[in-house]
Amino acid sequence: MITLEMMPPIMFGGLILAMLIGFPVAFTLAAVGLSFGFLSIHLGFFDLNFLQAIPGRVFGSVLSNELLLAIPFFTFMGAVLERCGLAEDMLDSMGQLFGPIRGGLGYSVIIVGFILGAITGTVAAQVIAMALISMPVMIRYGYNMRYITGVLAASGTITQLVPPSLVLIVLADQLGKSVGDMYLGAWGPSVFQIALFAGYTFLLGLFKPDHVPPVPKEARTLTGWALWKKCLLGIIPSAVLIFVVLGTMMMGLATPTEAGAMGAVGAIVLAAIHHKDFSSVGNKILIIGTIAAGVGTMVGIFLTEGILFKLAFAVTYFAVVWIGLEAVRIPDLRNLIKQGYETTMRITTMVVFILIGSTCFSVVFLGVSGGVWLEHLLTSLPGGVWGFLIFINIFIFFVAFFLDFFEIAFIILPMIAPIAQKVLAPVVGPDAALIWFGVMLCVNMQTSFLHPPFGFALFYLRGVAPKEVKSSDIYWGAMPWIGLQAIMVVLVIVFPITVTALLDKPLNVDLNKVRIEVPQIELPPLDFGPPRKQ
Repeated sequence: MITLEMMPPIMFGGLILAMLIGFPVAFTLAAVGLSFGFLSIHLGFFDLNFLQAIPGRVFGSVLSNELLLAIPFFTFMGAVLERCGLAEDMLDSMGQLFGPIRGGLGYSVIIVGFILGAITGTVAAQVIAMALISMPVMIRYGYNMRYITGVLAASGTITQLVPPSLVLIVLADQLGKSVGDMYLGAWGPSVFQIALFAGYTFLLGLFKPDHVPPVPKEARTLTGWALWKKCLLGIIPSAVLIFVVLGTMMMGLATPTEAGAMGAVGAIVLAAIHHKDFSSVGNKILIIGTIAAGVGTMVGIFLTEGILFKLAFAVTYFAVVWIGLEAVRIPDLRNLIKQGYETTMRITTMVVFILIGSTCFSVVFLGVSGGVWLEHLLTSLPGGVWGFLIFINIFIFFVAFFLDFFEIAFIILPMIAPIAQKVLAPVVGPDAALIWFGVMLCVNMQTSFLHPPFGFALFYLRGVAPKEVKSSDIYWGAMPWIGLQAIMVVLVIVFPITVTALLDKPLNVDLNKVRIEVPQIELPPLDFGPPRKQ
């Protein structure tokens, strides 16, 4: 006879077994949840009315969740920018800028990976784009093959952590925290990770200079102002888009959904101005719109938002609409936008179905006291807080061999988030506890793209690499970068300030000393005499 205490571990084991079969995760979650739900009804653990919580949560927490509306916008933005030629221009200019030093091409891949991560948010696009552009060049100039494959794969995974990452949006939703706070918490680790990658390249240049040679002088076609101009033409529009998306959100001027919508429009604008068929009239209107946006911003900051402010931004909106029509006019961009819509539809549908399946599973799991079982299991670990963090990170590291970040976020995170809040609050405070925990798991889940032989970044790299690149080079090349990401996880655990430094500090107020003083207002005495005759 199955007892209530036996149900949570059996249910969890059944989920793992069902996933190993290879059936689609969303339907596996729903099937396992509903199967154990009906079994629990049969055994008398709860009645059929309990399952009414499933459609209630699906319509109330999934389909009506405004935060999840940001996912299709950011997905569309990344899908457009991955194919618009921005990556090619930036890699070419950065490669020539850093080419004279040892490891220069590696530095350019890392920096461009960071910038693209902040405007695309998709690992597949980043790995494929950078591999197609940079791998032949790095092979031509004698870079070590394992370093080439490793730096390309690892730089592509940076997008998981750099805002406005889709992972951070999903984590914020599942942890019940604001996206802006999650983005602020992720900036520190993302910058430190770039420093680790660059530091490894620097040390390789010192101890094994033949692995990362400089680019020969005769191969550098641009120098001086022409080179800097090309670099700035790639960086400045990207920086503007990053500010429009992230700056407005962090300053409280836009919600994540509104920022994502502006990012989607901005992606179309960037794609249009980078296309060779963009007209001269469009260039002039772009300049006028940029000047108008600057004027409107200055007026809004230093003066009142009067007619000049409205007029300036009306000109900016007109310029954006004109450039959008230019994008529709160019056949290549029409196809690009259509592909962006298709990619967005696929990813959004996948996310919603996984959410529905995970809701079916989590409702039943909590109904059989799975939350109590899991809390007792995790809080009884030796080592207290640090034992909890070490166990969870090792567990996520190995689970990431088989599940991608969406599945981990929707299946595992809701189970352990309440426990993490309880355990970590004494360390960093109740407000920052889940932000710290979420960013830590985000850094950890980056490794899921680099695990040999299951890492998706390695699959993408294998698909576009030339035939002379061996699979063993791809797998062994990823190992040092997995180690660097593991070091980053340790740094985030040991130094929570890497996450919490930019967050708003909680106010330390002693509630016992708070006094509320209401000023006394003297009112005329009430007249209760007989009513006056009219």
